[in-house]
Amino acid sequence: MPAVTAEPAFDLALPPGPVRAVALILHGGRASSSAPVRPTNLTVVRMTPFASSLRRLGGRSGLAVARLRYLVRGWNGIARSPVADVQWALARIAEQHPGVPVALIGHSMGGRAAVYAAADPAVRAVVGLAPWLEPGDPVEPVRDRHVLVAHGDRDRMTSAPGSAAWSRHAQQVAASAAYVSVSGEGHAMLRRAGLWHDMTTAFVLSVLCDVLPEQTGGSPGANVIAKILAGDASLVV
Repeated sequence: MPAVTAEPAFDLALPPGPVRAVALILHGGRASSSAPVRPTNLTVVRMTPFASSLRRLGGRSGLAVARLRYLVRGWNGIARSPVADVQWALARIAEQHPGVPVALIGHSMGGRAAVYAAADPAVRAVVGLAPWLEPGDPVEPVRDRHVLVAHGDRDRMTSAPGSAAWSRHAQQVAASAAYVSVSGEGHAMLRRAGLWHDMTTAFVLSVLCDVLPEQTGGSPGANVIAKILAGDASLVV
């Protein structure tokens, strides 16, 4: 994708066969900034292995993987700048692959943007990775969606207790909502990176493509999702 664009940068990697579902990956950002997002921003780069894992294990199941780069780096208060970009990307997906279910996968600010954009009728799942969630952020957009929120217990950038509280509230309206506390992990999700990647991939494939977690390789992350599918709504790993 080019360094700076006049509209959000969007890339869609297709599977070898027909597209059965799409995972849309949303990077983090800042509370306030009108600076353009560049491909070298660390928040953008951090999501690359999530895309790689989803493509590698999801391709044979018909999963397409989309990456979005927002126009600007900030949430910017009531402007909620990235939300419009996510909605723009969802419209692109619907135009190219009408009727195909979508999972929104967002880190930090991207997790918050995913929540606000989840009411789109194509969205079937939301994954919040160390999401920036504030008291008062809505749960109604995730009504009848499958939700996974994971947060490191050493995160100093966004609030793990806030994520846990939002997840409990989401359980009232979502098709399912689970919260995973990742021990010893910070905001960048680097200390136990493989666990984050594997959890995300196993969750998306199970919800969108009917792939059992054990069919994704039996990793510790996949085992976490197996427990969630068995009914555990809150886990410490």
